[in-house]
Amino acid sequence: MARTIRLVALGDSLTAGYGLQPRDALPAALERALKERGWSVTIENAGVSGDTSSGGLARVDWSVPDGTDGVILGLGANDALRGIDPQVTRRALDEIVRRLKERGIQVMLAGMLAPRSYGPEYIGSFDAIHPELARRYDLVLYPFLLDGVVGDPKLNLPDGIHPTAEGVRLIVERILPSVENFLKRIPAS
Repeated sequence: MARTIRLVALGDSLTAGYGLQPRDALPAALERALKERGWSVTIENAGVSGDTSSGGLARVDWSVPDGTDGVILGLGANDALRGIDPQVTRRALDEIVRRLKERGIQVMLAGMLAPRSYGPEYIGSFDAIHPELARRYDLVLYPFLLDGVVGDPKLNLPDGIHPTAEGVRLIVERILPSVENFLKRIPAS
C-alpha cells in the first residue's frame, strides 16, 4: 500500500469491547488481522457502550475526525434490544451514511438483526435496515456482526450478549473478507 488507510469503527459496546482488554476489542483485533494480511491500516475505536443509532448520529461529526478514509458502521444492536421503532433506526443510520459520504468518507455496514422473540413484523422491518441502506448507497455489507457468536455461551461473556475475546476472534475471521473488499474501494493515494 502507498499509505496507511485510516479507519474508524463507529459503534456500540460490541465495538468498544465491553468487558474486554482494549487489545481484544473488535477494532484492535481486526487491525492486527489486516496487518497480518499485508494491509497498512489503523482502526480507531469509536465505540460507545449503550449507544443507539440516534446516539451515533449525535456524535458522528466529532467521532470521525478529518482525514478518516473509511468508517465501519456497527450500530443498531441497542436499538433492537430496546425495541426502538425500526424507522427511527433507519433514519439515523441513513443520516450517518449521508454525512460521511458528504465528507468523502467510505462506509461499510456491520449489520445487526432483531432478537428472534420480537415477532415477525418487527423482525422483518428491523432486519431489512442494513441491506436496504447497503443497496441504496452501494455499500459493502457484512449482514450480521454477531454471526456464529450469538447464543454460544463459550463465545459470550456471562451476560450472554457481549462476545469474549475468543468470540471477537471468530467475528474478525468471518468479517475479514468483507473488510478487505471495503479496503479495496478506498483510493490508494
